[in-house]
Amino acid sequence: MGNETIILLVGGFSVVFGAAAWVGLMAAPAWQSYSTLWQRLAGVFLSLYALAAFIVVGVAFGALVIWFWDRFSA
Repeated sequence: MGNETIILLVGGFSVVFGAAAWVGLMAAPAWQSYSTLWQRLAGVFLSLYALAAFIVVGVAFGALVIWFWDRFSA
C-alpha cells in the first residue's frame, strides 16, 4: 500500500467519521429540540455554522503543523 493510498484512506475515514459525529452530536439534538418542521430545519441549518467553524479550526491547525513541521521533526 503506497503513501498516496494511505493519505486517501485517512481522508476518507475522516470525512465519514466527521459527518457521523456532526449528525450524532449536533444535527440530531438540533432536530429534537423543536417541534415544528421549519424550526427543526432552521436548527439543523444553523448547526452547519458550528460545523464550518470546526472545519476552519481544523484546517488552521493542520496548516500550522505543516508550517512548523521542520521545528517539530528535529
